[in-house]
Amino acid sequence: MKRFFKFILKLLVWFFIISIFLVVLFKWVPVPFTPLMAIRYFEHLDEEIKHDWVPMEEISPNLQLAVVASEDQNFLSHNGFDYEAIKKAIEENKTRKRARGASTISQQTAKNVFLWPQSSWIRKGFEVYFTFLIELFWSKERILEVYLNSIEMGKGVYGAEAAAQIWFGKFAENLAPFEAAAIAAILPNPRQYNASPASNYIQQRKSWIQRQMNNLGRLNFE
Repeated sequence: MKRFFKFILKLLVWFFIISIFLVVLFKWVPVPFTPLMAIRYFEHLDEEIKHDWVPMEEISPNLQLAVVASEDQNFLSHNGFDYEAIKKAIEENKTRKRARGASTISQQTAKNVFLWPQSSWIRKGFEVYFTFLIELFWSKERILEVYLNSIEMGKGVYGAEAAAQIWFGKFAENLAPFEAAAIAAILPNPRQYNASPASNYIQQRKSWIQRQMNNLGRLNFE
């Protein structure tokens, strides 16, 4: 029993060391691959993975604003967890057939970069831990940069640069507001919806996102 506890203790120590090392490393180094990309690769062997990392200055401010407007409007002010949104989701889920999530961009980034997609209490626990770490070591701008370079934006499409080229045939830095809103509109289910041509549902979401973008104005990382 004593050996078992020593083994568990060593395991925990190494987990903390490795996890902190990776978070600090990815503060500066582009994330080359994510667990979701690996899972999708083996699920869809005939599907080519398109992923081109670009720095934040090569991602249109329109797309930066669009994803914040659609996914997490309190992104710049919260500490990784939007407690008001969580409280609201809990209340709404009492009467909804389909559960509404309240994950922030920070939580989604932690999940995408370090964890697996399937939801469980264990994964949620790790998600809280990694969210705390990236909020501690990374700036908000870095969190959004990693998010925009890592998330799934179509079948086999990961990150802003690949999405801009696949959906609109242009570089991510050149995305217009309506194009950025279209990409943000498909994020809840990017394998089901197309940014272009957009269905009626995506058109409605795109219009809503553009209104939210106008209300937010611009992102200020200072």
